[in-house]
Amino acid sequence: MSIIDKILGKPLPLRSREKQELSVLTGVPALGLDSLSSTAYGPEAALAILLPTGVIGLSYFFSISLLVVLVLMSLYFSYLQTAAAYPGGGGAYVVASDNLGKKYGLGAAISLILDYLLNVTVGISAGVGAIVSAIPSLLPYTLSLCLIILFMLTLINLRGIRESGRLFLIPVVIFIICMFITLFIGAVDVWSGGGNPFPLSESTKMQTSHSETLTFWILLTAFANGLTAMTGVEAVSNAVPLFRKPTVKNAQWTLTVIVVTLALFLLLIGYICPAYHIVAMNQNQQGYQTILSQIVEMTMGKGVFYYISIASIFIVLAYSAQTSFSGFPRVCRLLAEDNYLPHFFSERGRRLVFSVGIVILAIFSAIILIIFKGITNNLIPLFAVGAFSAFLFSQIGMVVYWLRQENRKVHYKLIINAVGAGVTAIALFIIVITKFVEGAWIIVVLAPTLALLMHRIKHHYERIAQEIEKPIKIDPSLLKPPVVIIPIHGIDLLAEKAIQFGMLLSDDITAVFVDAGYEDVERLKQLWHEKIEIPAQKTDKGIPKLEIIKSPYRRIYKPLLNFVNKVRKERKNRLIALIIPELVEPKWYEYLLHNIHAPGLRTLLFLERDPRTIVITIPWYLRE
Repeated sequence: MSIIDKILGKPLPLRSREKQELSVLTGVPALGLDSLSSTAYGPEAALAILLPTGVIGLSYFFSISLLVVLVLMSLYFSYLQTAAAYPGGGGAYVVASDNLGKKYGLGAAISLILDYLLNVTVGISAGVGAIVSAIPSLLPYTLSLCLIILFMLTLINLRGIRESGRLFLIPVVIFIICMFITLFIGAVDVWSGGGNPFPLSESTKMQTSHSETLTFWILLTAFANGLTAMTGVEAVSNAVPLFRKPTVKNAQWTLTVIVVTLALFLLLIGYICPAYHIVAMNQNQQGYQTILSQIVEMTMGKGVFYYISIASIFIVLAYSAQTSFSGFPRVCRLLAEDNYLPHFFSERGRRLVFSVGIVILAIFSAIILIIFKGITNNLIPLFAVGAFSAFLFSQIGMVVYWLRQENRKVHYKLIINAVGAGVTAIALFIIVITKFVEGAWIIVVLAPTLALLMHRIKHHYERIAQEIEKPIKIDPSLLKPPVVIIPIHGIDLLAEKAIQFGMLLSDDITAVFVDAGYEDVERLKQLWHEKIEIPAQKTDKGIPKLEIIKSPYRRIYKPLLNFVNKVRKERKNRLIALIIPELVEPKWYEYLLHNIHAPGLRTLLFLERDPRTIVITIPWYLRE
């Protein structure tokens, strides 16, 4: 077994696709990590905005959480319908393209791409923040930990989605159990005794001592930050075909489990934090703790349960990017099939996953993590814009879908998606106006740039299709044998093999030697006469000619290209066949020991784009 097989697993045949399908049990960790893990950074992002307003702002936190859950439920009912209407995959790109047109579909796809990309970075950085809460000495290594986790996650996903779903199942179950126990006990404690009225630490106490006037703008900004808790809710409707039969029913049950769990977590966190005086902390400061770390410690103490909870939170947060690793390659595949991205995005890899999409996602995620130093709060302003833009395209597309149905019984479904579209539009507007200066402008600028790039790619493919799909017409003038030109650097086995092949093609053969002052030209002429001309005279083939070109400035390529252009002008109605001998080494690094004139000449000939010129490589395989 090779090293690649050990790392990525053995290649799977196409018949194994059915074995890679998801159930509800594996679907929740594979597609729900993004949503469930957002309980860690969504509420914390909202609390970070309320922090300067002190206790007064904290008292509005539950109301903000309730509004976020209402938006979540609106999207939940909308995506239930999307999964049923599009069993082949109801992602925003498909829905918008089918109902609004390709232009809007492309906008939805770009929104999804940006959402998936930022989800990876936010999830991983928040996961590292969780572990730093329990082990403060790791704070200086935040970025390194982020990159290590990203690398591990990439390898896991290259092995296949079902394996990743199974791998994450146990941590997700532990996370859900620990969260339910913690939040239930905390809520009962608040309800029965008012909760803990004191801050967790002195650093937290100092932050709550600040007081600014609570304004409507601050509440609006906190609500916009809290909406990041809903990113990833569309993942199930995107991935309906991944589920085993009955696909729609399994997808809807998976979505239900994810949304109900997420809603309960958000409400309980919103209820407990004001009573416990839990606030967000600066991720760069010593003693940093996430709000979940504070809740677990204040509710259960800092014992074994605390560290088990933090470990599960860390794993779930760090690997919440799984949603992106499932969805991003599939969106790229759809775009590639529509010629908006290079076609290699649509090809399955050795483990039946779209490997190119996974690798590209990992590379750009690493770049973003490095730029923003792995700090979650630096990434939040960019995060929700892409997600809610995709939500909006999808919801408007579904409204148009129901309007086109002749069955009047679907009117209530139309209302559900119309409400979802309205709520999403309002939420997106709030996010953009409150987060524009903080970083949302980057998404606003980047999205049109990506759209322009994808249109250029599509135009390129369309131009190629128009050119090569023209009706075939045989040109009798081109049925003559070609004029053969063979660049050589001497008389050896490489040149002999190339000349013999050339004699099979044509009687008009010219070997070209560029005299840069390094070879004995007279000796070359003598060898040519003995080794080439005399044996050729004994055949019924034409005798190859030798052309020696002086190059006083020791140039190789330009004299050769000038000779080729001269032949083109002299033989205007003939094909020109360039036969290039090339030494093929058994080891890649052995190429460093030789001049690589053959690839260079071949590239220059291609760049000339002459339709009458054919380039043929004659390899000589060096024995090991």
